[in-house]
Amino acid sequence: MKGGMIRSVVWAAITLMIGLAASLPASAQRLGDIATFDGVRSNPLVGYGLVVGLNNTGDQTTQTPFTGQAVRNMLTQLGVTVAGGTNMQLKNVAAVMVTADLPAFAATGQNIDVTVSSIGNANSLTGGTLLMTPLKGADGKIYALAQGSVLAPGLSVKAAGSSVQVNQTAAGRIPEGAVVERTVESKLATHGTIDLELKNADFATATRAMEAVNNRFGRSIATAKNPRLISIEVPPNIGSTVAFMAAIQNIQVQPGTPKPRVILNSRTGSVVMNGQVTLDPAAVAHGSLSVTIQSNPIVSQPNALSGGQTAVVPNANINVQQGDGSLNYVPRSTSLRQVIDALNRLGATPVDLMAILEALKAAGALNADLEVI
Repeated sequence: MKGGMIRSVVWAAITLMIGLAASLPASAQRLGDIATFDGVRSNPLVGYGLVVGLNNTGDQTTQTPFTGQAVRNMLTQLGVTVAGGTNMQLKNVAAVMVTADLPAFAATGQNIDVTVSSIGNANSLTGGTLLMTPLKGADGKIYALAQGSVLAPGLSVKAAGSSVQVNQTAAGRIPEGAVVERTVESKLATHGTIDLELKNADFATATRAMEAVNNRFGRSIATAKNPRLISIEVPPNIGSTVAFMAAIQNIQVQPGTPKPRVILNSRTGSVVMNGQVTLDPAAVAHGSLSVTIQSNPIVSQPNALSGGQTAVVPNANINVQQGDGSLNYVPRSTSLRQVIDALNRLGATPVDLMAILEALKAAGALNADLEVI
């Protein structure tokens, strides 16, 4: 009873928040918030390294031989010779992959954040220190060097066969743990033009952005090439390209109406829909079928002096239960609030709601695109 009351209160709160958001008029947005300039982007970096100083929570080198090989190679570079047949039982070392994003216009000597993730069977990276690790780009060149103490926001404790774990401890972060050693050249304007790319492709938004840029500068300098790309000519009398781009970013644009979409997260049971989702009249009946099989073996004991043998006779009880699934009428819903009210009246859980939405889509009663993540 308490769980149902809590679920009802949560659904009511969600309904109120989404209804209020849907009732607000759409407002104009900065062009810099809905679009990016071509060439202004980050670049992923990756590297292989070692985390040391762990409290017996590192890799088991017998199962992860690459960890011992990496330690041996590192010690060789430092002038320490390790025999080839040495069995290195290093419980305080873990092999990790280090990833980072090199931001656009990053300068040499700038610090960036890195993420450290175990690739072996280490239990925890808490308290470990990442040794100097070169981070390479897609071209194989080194762009940054990472090193520092790993911050793993979690807890993992094992004793006498029992274990307690809080959050993920096989991965962590090092804030500002890498130093940029090489920069990536970014070209703002090529052949006197700047390309502006919308984050969400839309014909209406591209047209409105083109018109807003042309109105701002009083001339036809912007051309929408497609629903995502807008090409802008740099006027010859512009003294600073950076100031010109800043002015473009601050232009207010009214985005186009988004497509009706429903997002289903099968891992968490979350159902999210935007304000454009509508329903056509439909009838829905949804029940639940549960099958329970219990094994109760029976021991058959023969009579004394009968010469028989004790035997185990299998015995299973099968119970099938089907929940109520009365037919419910779903009226036409032309707003998000009406859609939520109609679905709430079905009394379905989020997991059941996924199946209902899929069935409504197949029947043509759900006017939205379903996307499962």
